[in-house]
Amino acid sequence: MSQTAFEAIAKVIAGKDVQFIDLKMLDMTGRLHHLSFPATRLSEAVCRDGIGFDGSSYGFLKVESSDMVLVPDLDTACIDPFRSRRTLSMFAEARLANSERTPFTQDGRVIGRNAEAALKKAGVADVSQWGPEYEFHIFEGAEFRIGDNGSSFRLDSSEGFYGNAYHACNPFDRYDDFRDEVCASMADFGIPVRYHHHEVGGQGQQEIEGWFSDLVTTGDHAVLAKYVLFNLAEKHGLKATFMPKPLYDNAGSGWHLHQFLMQGGKNIFHDPQGYAELSQTALYYIGGILAHADSLCAFTNPSTNSFKRLVPGFEAPTVRTFGRSNRGAAIRVPSYVTDPQFRRIEYRPPDLTCNPYLCCAAVLMAGLDGIVNRIDPVAAGFAPEDAPSDTGRQEDFLPRSLDDALDAMEADHAYLLRDEVFPEALIRRWLEIKRLEIQAINGRPHPYEFTMYFDF
Repeated sequence: MSQTAFEAIAKVIAGKDVQFIDLKMLDMTGRLHHLSFPATRLSEAVCRDGIGFDGSSYGFLKVESSDMVLVPDLDTACIDPFRSRRTLSMFAEARLANSERTPFTQDGRVIGRNAEAALKKAGVADVSQWGPEYEFHIFEGAEFRIGDNGSSFRLDSSEGFYGNAYHACNPFDRYDDFRDEVCASMADFGIPVRYHHHEVGGQGQQEIEGWFSDLVTTGDHAVLAKYVLFNLAEKHGLKATFMPKPLYDNAGSGWHLHQFLMQGGKNIFHDPQGYAELSQTALYYIGGILAHADSLCAFTNPSTNSFKRLVPGFEAPTVRTFGRSNRGAAIRVPSYVTDPQFRRIEYRPPDLTCNPYLCCAAVLMAGLDGIVNRIDPVAAGFAPEDAPSDTGRQEDFLPRSLDDALDAMEADHAYLLRDEVFPEALIRRWLEIKRLEIQAINGRPHPYEFTMYFDF
């Protein structure tokens, strides 16, 4: 914390009559937590030493004492419009409760910054840039229950389309005004929006496309975008979800990540002579991601529901390959990009059941591994559809279940350990948490099992 930053925040508090400070932070799996205190308590000592909390309640592996501190990130401060009293909201980072207030290596924002630092240390690029697509559903009602002798869910939508609802127009697009409100609120939080529209799914599926930011800021924007959407849905009596596949036989929702690398202010993914105008560096980056795609799914698609989305027939990615305008490929190269400054790839598997910091950091580390080890995606068998037939192209599908993805991560995660970006302890804890989730689901009867087996 700089003296200038603290003085600037103090002026905001006085000038806007701020009464409370709110600190926000994700737990390991990606759920948002917060802590509030009177604005009069915000001091240089609090900004330096933090506020104590129980780190074990955030799901972290207790390799250190569970007594930890939340240290405010003053650069992320903004007025929270969803609080009755004037509240200044900001992200916080977990630090150890030692005299040095050492950054906690399992904190997602710390991991994101360390991934960017590893990129720079390798001499590859100065910074990564990420452009997210937020896909989600809106329902008028949502009910679900689980018990020892019964379980059910019900989702209510007044929308109904015959066939594809992509870019459906009002009055049939019932939530265009709602999306306007969401995007305006996102702008108040400093989240750039490129556009919004109705998505393919005919029962309330939406999309808001963001714009490029660095890795940690992209994670922050994802957290705040969900915060905005959930609060506005609550205000309007609606139910919003980023669940990848809430409806059977309908399109699922992903968190597609457009990305490129910059060095010296230049996009190093651009080469007018390369395939799809991509540089060799970009192709190595692609090679790294595809080589580790199975393992990546443990962070990018970390729910059992995620893999109900990754199936053929709904423009979802299913194959470990890349290509121009191929929405079934794990990596699409957008063909509509004409500005070399934004030459990019789009990694399509992720969804927002992820922890966005861990998701982006893992993808970046896989791409970096591809660059450092010069993994040619064509030579590795991930050639695009429009490549010559003698390039050894193979149909290599992404994992079909979370269990498969966890097995892949257990076997293949050395690339995440480069420069100690991902601690081994975090990976062990992640595998433990996610295997418990699988056990919790597999141990319970599914309603459809009654249709199939009850009268045997």
